[in-house]
Amino acid sequence: MLEKDVWIIKKDGTKEDFNVQKVVVAVNKSAYRALIKFTDEELGFICKFVEEQVDSMGEVEIPIAEMHNVVEGALERVNATVAKSYRDYRNYKQDFVQMLDDVYKKSQSIMYIGDKENSNTDSALVSTKRSLIFNELNKELYKKFFLTVEEIQALRDGYIYVHDMSARRDTMNCCLFDVKEVLSGGFEMGNLWYNEPKTLDTAFDVIGDIVLSAASQQYGGFTVPSVDDILTPYAEKSYNKYIEKYTALGLDKDMVEKVAWADLEKEMEQGFQGWEYKFNSVSSSRGDYPFITVTTGINTTKFGKLATIKMLEVRKEGQGKKGHKRPVLFPKIVFLYDEELHGPGKPLEDVFEAGIECSAKTMYPDWLSLTGEGYVSSMYKKYKKVISPMGCRAFLSPWYERGGMTPADDQDQPVFVGRFNIGAISLHLPMIYAKAKQEGKEFYKVLDYYLELIRQLHLRTYAYLGEMRASTNPLAYCEGGFYGGKLGLYDKIKPLLKSATASFGITALNELQQLHNRKSLAEDGEFALDVMRHINEKIEEYKQEDGRLYAIYGTPAESLCGLQVKQFRKKYGIIENVSDREYISNSFHCHVTEDITPIQKQDFEGRFWDLCNGGKIQYVKYPIGYNMQAMKTLVHRAMDKGYYEGVNLSLSYCDDCGHEELSMEVCPECGSKNLTKIERMNGYLSYSRVKGDTRLNEAKMEEIAERVSM
Repeated sequence: MLEKDVWIIKKDGTKEDFNVQKVVVAVNKSAYRALIKFTDEELGFICKFVEEQVDSMGEVEIPIAEMHNVVEGALERVNATVAKSYRDYRNYKQDFVQMLDDVYKKSQSIMYIGDKENSNTDSALVSTKRSLIFNELNKELYKKFFLTVEEIQALRDGYIYVHDMSARRDTMNCCLFDVKEVLSGGFEMGNLWYNEPKTLDTAFDVIGDIVLSAASQQYGGFTVPSVDDILTPYAEKSYNKYIEKYTALGLDKDMVEKVAWADLEKEMEQGFQGWEYKFNSVSSSRGDYPFITVTTGINTTKFGKLATIKMLEVRKEGQGKKGHKRPVLFPKIVFLYDEELHGPGKPLEDVFEAGIECSAKTMYPDWLSLTGEGYVSSMYKKYKKVISPMGCRAFLSPWYERGGMTPADDQDQPVFVGRFNIGAISLHLPMIYAKAKQEGKEFYKVLDYYLELIRQLHLRTYAYLGEMRASTNPLAYCEGGFYGGKLGLYDKIKPLLKSATASFGITALNELQQLHNRKSLAEDGEFALDVMRHINEKIEEYKQEDGRLYAIYGTPAESLCGLQVKQFRKKYGIIENVSDREYISNSFHCHVTEDITPIQKQDFEGRFWDLCNGGKIQYVKYPIGYNMQAMKTLVHRAMDKGYYEGVNLSLSYCDDCGHEELSMEVCPECGSKNLTKIERMNGYLSYSRVKGDTRLNEAKMEEIAERVSM
């Protein structure tokens, strides 16, 4: 108790009697923001400290600013993190003025100029502009209220990059959504009950609605794994319905089966066409076109084969008016390759041939080996479980039904479908190396500092997201879209996070090697390999100590490829083959200007393949036109090596006359520059030009222009 009555002078000049319980409320709020809970003893200490300090002042009226200093002093003695939270919140009005001014300037740029940070967003649209402006605000809030001073400094300087800051406090990143589980027996969406579809056409419609709804509640890639397995039972139902229909009309058995199958083919074709229209024209609530991926190719039933082949045929045919058709971007198609099913003379060889024809025409599908060497193949060969990529390249670490991170016994099975990632944070390896050299420190000690920084950020993210309620994404958390997702609307989602991965991204390995000994990955690469081995060892230590599924991710830098060069130059200047171009290399890929063959590129990048199991893709530029035999040979080689392989061409279409070529800047038929061009962004395709303009940033456009081996 105070020795005399004391009044606190508020900012507006009014008086309020001192009440130590208000201090308790204030410090508890600050602790909550820092995900910390004070004990009764700690609160008692704070109260006693504050009262003693107030008494020692000998004043009856104390300005609120002085009172804040007293409370802050108490918190510094109990918990420095909460003291920072209290200090940040105390000064938030002043900070918000500057922050909102920055957001306003960015919003004006978005409104009148546009934004090319993400090629999947069309910033000409009103809805997209609104979303982008909100994202700028959310990004600033994340930096202010979630990051520590150390993290902000590392982020600002460029040693680390926190991906998707505008969304990572709200929801999940890439996922393998369990559409099959959601459909089974019916489900609720938008307060309406959906019965399980009874025909194929209804299944297409409902799946499309599920995907658009669920994909809007997350960020990053949204994958529907093994779509041929999902569609098979509904295709069979439709086929049986047609059989009954034509049998009732009195047709003979052979004719009934022939006509029924023809109707089913048409239904399958229209279903995939509907998906392509829906997924490429309906933007999500995030303002972008959701990054939707489907995997397919190993269902051996006649219905499963039909699903894969028709999907490939629809993609190959393209969409648009007659004479102006071109392939769409979504869904990204990934072909699941099993040597025992797709090899010469094997039961699904025709499905493989359809995939090659489609890749030669549209670049998709990408190819995932299930029977070569490496992590993905080992899981398939041992358990017959497919690890589909989430989005363009992210892969999940195994999580076992009973044992968790490690199998309980020989009968324990891994689970992949229905799981997700909580976000990626990337290291800027050349900057970390340059910092170590400039400061005379050991490189690996400096690298470990930033690895630990990312680790702690991931741990806080797990804790923060765990407090979210299932109502934030009912299809995922309540209707079975995510593994264990049968929660009540108001349950916390913490139990579902135990099987979620968190990614440590790596960029610019080529530039790191150049900085070390002035040699590229194609010329050397040993130092880069040593660095990746070290990172793998540290992440494995973290996994065991924290009980978390950390993953190492070859970052597909889009706008980041230009940002990291600017950050390096600001700190360390322009260095030949490191920062003298407007972009850095993606993950472990050879530099795009390397004059090497596709086979050499496969081999050089293969050295890093098993060191980036949390996210990787290998792709080569095919300087071979539409030579399908050469393409088939290279795909087979990649599948033997266990790769996730992308076919890289450059597709160009004249919007005026419809002429198409692999690469053109001016239409040779009509002289128009009004072109649409599709390029491989990184692990995914994007428009480098749309009706003559581009959705890509300048750094990425320069990289595309200089490509030789990619």
